[in-house]
Formats: sequence, structure tokens, C-alpha cells
Amino acid sequence: MNRGTAHPAESAEPVESAEPAESAEPVVSAEPVVSAEPVESAEPVAAGDSAGPVDRISAPERDKAADRDKAADRDKAADGEEMEAAPTVVQAFAGEPSAADFRTALVSGITVDLPNQHPTVVLRETEPPRRQLSFSVSLQDGIVLSHAIRRIPTPRPLTHELLSEVLSGFDIDVVAVRLVGRQGAVYFAELDLMGRTGRSVHSCRPSDALAVALVRPVPVPILIDARLLEESGDVVPPGSAPRPS
Repeated sequence: MNRGTAHPAESAEPVESAEPAESAEPVVSAEPVVSAEPVESAEPVAAGDSAGPVDRISAPERDKAADRDKAADRDKAADGEEMEAAPTVVQAFAGEPSAADFRTALVSGITVDLPNQHPTVVLRETEPPRRQLSFSVSLQDGIVLSHAIRRIPTPRPLTHELLSEVLSGFDIDVVAVRLVGRQGAVYFAELDLMGRTGRSVHSCRPSDALAVALVRPVPVPILIDARLLEESGDVVPPGSAPRPS
């Protein structure tokens, strides 16, 4: 009787078979910190970097800076165009010698040396050595120049007076009269004009250019190519091919 009652206690062994502490292992199996890894998987800072408060403030600043850079580039481009356009004006007047190649002169007189029937126009430098340049004109041109230099009134406007009035009516100024060439006894001149539409140079006879210059309300410079004073032969106008003889 005593042996039969002892067997159930040995077969149950409740402590060893259950082993609740080893089978559950709640701490090891759950591992909440390692499996979740909220900091690494979410990465809130890296994902929201573009939308951070600093970037929201600096975006308009970047736009303004970009606009300023574009405006600066446009200004530079405009300056470059202007710098490139400047030689175009020089090329348009490439036949015009520099100011150092000219001598300023005035009409010293209009004379008639008999028995020569053609008046002689005498131009003289305004500065030393005050050389003179003389050339003959027709009798009619001599009379016109005499009226112009003395400002003698006439009942009806002469051709040079009419031309001067037309130029004034269109706000065109006479910049200068230039004597630029010579072939034998024939001289070549230019009438340099400046108007609302720009500058233009017109080839003409010296007598016509001088007559217009002498009646202008504002004195017009009379310029002589230095070669005409220094050389005795033919002088080809600057920028022109030699004229056939």
C-alpha cells in the first residue's frame, strides 16, 4: 500500500517537464528593440531633409539669386553686343581718315588773277605753319562763294542757301567739310552730315560743300587732308580705289 501511493509523485515531475522559464524566454524571442529599429528604418531626418524648415526659407532666396544671376548675364550679353556693334560704326566710316590726318582751315579769300578768267579759292591752315591750298573754280561758283563768305542777301535763295534751309528743316547738322583727294586740277570733297537717323557722308565738289558750310548758322569745320598740303601730285581719297585718268 505504501509503494502504490508513492509512484504518482515521481511520474508527474511537474517542475522538470513544464520548464516554464526556459520555453517562454519572453525577453529573447520578442527582442523589441532590435527588430523594430525605429531610428534606422524610419530615418526621419534624411527623408524629410528637402522639406526641412531651413530649405523652405532658403528656396525663395535661391530663386532671387538665380534671377539676379540671369539679369547679370543679360547685362553682360548686352554689353558684349554693344562692344561688338561699335566696330560696325567704324567700319561704316572706314574711308574717313583719323583727325590726325586733317588740318583745320578757313577760306582765306577768292581771287581772280588776270588774264585767268577762273576765280581761285584760297584755303589757309588755322595753325602753324599756316600753309595754303589753292584751286580754281568756275566763274559762277566763284560768285556763289563770294556771296556766301560775305553773306550778301539775294532776292531769291541761291542753291546753297536752299540746301542749307532744307537741312535745317529736317534737323540735319553739317558735321564737317573735308577735302580728301586730288586728281590733276580736280579736287574731291565730302559733306559730313548728322541727322535723326544717323550719320552720312556725301561726296561732292569742294565749291558746293564750302558754300553750304559758309551759310550755316553754326560754324562748320573745314578740314584738309594733310597729303594735299604736303604732296604735289595726285592724292587718292582714303578708302577709294585710284580713279582712272
